[in-house]
Amino acid sequence: MFSVLISALEFAVPILVVIFIGLFGTGVLIELGLMQKLSRFANPLFRFTNLPDTCASSFMVSMGSTVAANTMVVKFRDTGCINNKETILCAALNTTPAYIRGILTYQIPIVLPALGPVVGGFYVMVFILTGVVKITTIVVLSKLLLKKNPCKFEETIDDTKTTLKEAAKNSLTKNKKLFTRIAVIYLAMTTLVFYLQDRGAFEIFSVLPLADIFGIPPESIVPLTSFVASPVLGISLLGPMLNNNVILPQQAMIILMLGSMFMLPIFSIRSLLPRYVSIFGARTGIGIVSFSTGINVLVRLVILLVLLSIAN
Repeated sequence: MFSVLISALEFAVPILVVIFIGLFGTGVLIELGLMQKLSRFANPLFRFTNLPDTCASSFMVSMGSTVAANTMVVKFRDTGCINNKETILCAALNTTPAYIRGILTYQIPIVLPALGPVVGGFYVMVFILTGVVKITTIVVLSKLLLKKNPCKFEETIDDTKTTLKEAAKNSLTKNKKLFTRIAVIYLAMTTLVFYLQDRGAFEIFSVLPLADIFGIPPESIVPLTSFVASPVLGISLLGPMLNNNVILPQQAMIILMLGSMFMLPIFSIRSLLPRYVSIFGARTGIGIVSFSTGINVLVRLVILLVLLSIAN
């Protein structure tokens, strides 16, 4: 149990540092009265939705940090500016800039060189398509479920300009209690997940029984199971098999879809769920993670079915 606790701390502490920086930084921006100015840049996208304009500022912040953006959404909700449905959709929209960062930091430098232009390009397009589907789904749901909310987050702006030092002090004072609550819940959730993982609770996600069903050659079992544990490792193993013609490009695409379908729920439970529950609370946090992960898995499932229909 002690080793599990150490592992959980090693994993959680760096993320809590990022959360603190995000919480503190957005607090400073609010104290300086900059949120309304940031929101103007996102207005073109928000014209297509029924999301409140106040969510536009958090979306702009999410370009740099999803955690920082979500701490803003919590403030909007806690002040009564937005309701729970708006909170979920705003937070889900805040995850979409991560697709742009992922293309630049993961897809282009790692996936394309490892898998080549055909299979690698296919995987990049799936990644982009997922982002497009998520944004489209959020826009449609906002039209169906929400009425336009005119509420705008009230920033404390007066004739006396707040200095950076004063803004930093006010941000620290106002966010200290919120960060403490987030840290306690996040550490508890992370420790629980690591304990369950140590006990083999995630072995129910084993992909081995499904290999024969989807017509994957036995040689692909290792990269498939490795992908579930680590996408980078799975892709590194899959690349040489492609180059040596051990598997066909279409089989590699099926492996990537299968592997990511099993990897995404594990990643969400291990990394995203503790973070979102600690920020939004259990009900809303689970809702946001389920919504986002569900879209990711659904897109890959549809593509997998298309690939299987072509193969047959």
